[in-house]
Amino acid sequence: MNSVAALPSFSARIAAYRSRFDGALDAALPPLGTDPAQLHEAMRYTCNGGKRLRALLVYAAGEALGLPADQLDAPAVAVELIHAYSLVHDDLPAMDDDDLRRGQPTVHKVWDDAMGVLVGDALQTLAFETLTHSIPADGEAARRLLGVIKALAHASGSLGMVGGQAVDIESEGQRIPLERLKSLHARKTGALILSCLQMPLALAAPAADVVEALTTYGRQLGLAYQIQDDVLDITQSTEQLGKTAGKDVAQEKSTYPALLGFDAAKALAEQTFADARAAVAGLGEKAEGLQWLALEIEGRNH
Repeated sequence: MNSVAALPSFSARIAAYRSRFDGALDAALPPLGTDPAQLHEAMRYTCNGGKRLRALLVYAAGEALGLPADQLDAPAVAVELIHAYSLVHDDLPAMDDDDLRRGQPTVHKVWDDAMGVLVGDALQTLAFETLTHSIPADGEAARRLLGVIKALAHASGSLGMVGGQAVDIESEGQRIPLERLKSLHARKTGALILSCLQMPLALAAPAADVVEALTTYGRQLGLAYQIQDDVLDITQSTEQLGKTAGKDVAQEKSTYPALLGFDAAKALAEQTFADARAAVAGLGEKAEGLQWLALEIEGRNH
């Protein structure tokens, strides 16, 4: 694997992007103390911490497309709100029943199951409200904004993340074929990661070859991320992951290591990360942020 240090410039910009994102997220979330105060406190609690990977992907894709950062703030916040809602619902007793997320007690443990449902619902709707805070008067710009909303909605729904979660639950205790597993995770994990590329693409409307490059990158990165997640669930501790380790085995989920074997799954992850980087190689320096993030994600341990 190439050294992450070989691509220093996006690394140097990450602090500024995270600061920018945190400000935009803070502005989007209801202020503490606003009625209903407990719900708003729980929403902010849920959004605290995390790697902000999806937001950074939005900014990196925007760089590749020549978009200004102020056009990317709302999509970055929206996709992270959807991600946060999905984690709250995944952790509920009716789903994966987990007590720990990002190193802290899950929402239903701090409050209760009902609050977990409501927090997820509120974050999901806030994501789309955030995208519509500023509706362009120009018809073409408004049409592109609709493309952004459509991309995130599709990635979040029954043909995307929610559908993937449904298939995941249905498949517990079964050994499903590899292609079915890939399809499951292309929706459950990959669709939201892909939307981080699709939303900037909708805003920029570039040439077809650029659309193809970023779309392929997003699909390959989403797949690689999930394979790697399956591997980390075996190799890392609860403290390292910030969530309960070994849940996949305990819940008899179909995973890449279970289906292919540990070594083959690890090799597939490495190849898929390489495929993601290759997809945007033709964009040269414009895709430096996307290249850096693929390497950074490949080197993660949680």
